[in-house]
Amino acid sequence: MIRTLVVDDDFMTASIHRSYVERVPGFTVVGEAHSGADALALVDRLRPELMLLDIYLPDIHGLDVIRRLRESDDPSVDVIAVTAAKDVKTLRSAMQGGVVHYIVKPFPFHTFRERLERYAVLRRRFERLREASQGDVDQLFSILRAEGRGGLPKGISGPTLDLVVRAVRAGGELSATEVATRSGVSRGTARRYLEYLASLGTVELMLRYGAAGRPEHLYRWAGVPVHPHP
Repeated sequence: MIRTLVVDDDFMTASIHRSYVERVPGFTVVGEAHSGADALALVDRLRPELMLLDIYLPDIHGLDVIRRLRESDDPSVDVIAVTAAKDVKTLRSAMQGGVVHYIVKPFPFHTFRERLERYAVLRRRFERLREASQGDVDQLFSILRAEGRGGLPKGISGPTLDLVVRAVRAGGELSATEVATRSGVSRGTARRYLEYLASLGTVELMLRYGAAGRPEHLYRWAGVPVHPHP
């Protein structure tokens, strides 16, 4: 479980964000803070792995909270800004401070859930890596940048994508040929869609080495939806 600290000066908003977090599998709320000072104190005491941070706080500006976290001896907590701040200066400062994502209020639950699920996949990828190639780095960044279904690239259709997703979600480590058989599409089509899903972090690509010849590409479900569901 990813230990999460919710920080918002509005008690009702903090309660809503807590309920949102608790609806996302793999996350648990370990505390709430309603000021910057409380947030810093709870990070020190509770050691959360993720902080959902409002920028507008009554005592310490959220950007200063981020700065103090990064200056600490153990700056291990990741930060997702959850805020009404839309000005470019604040956004840029938050990015320079190392936020992993920036969610602008108000937002629907599915947007919140998708961001958390992608963050969870990012954490899992980091845990499995010992040394990152450029391809690994590109994929790590693409996980958080990936957009929802509304922005499907040319050559990727929604109905076919659903078929491939259902085939992979059924379980197992599958080759493109096996996915093609399950979904009823050609092997070439299955591979193209699998490569697209891998770029989003929705499926995970692995290599299986046999006795001879080139390694076989295998794909398995990584737990991130292709698009938000209402």
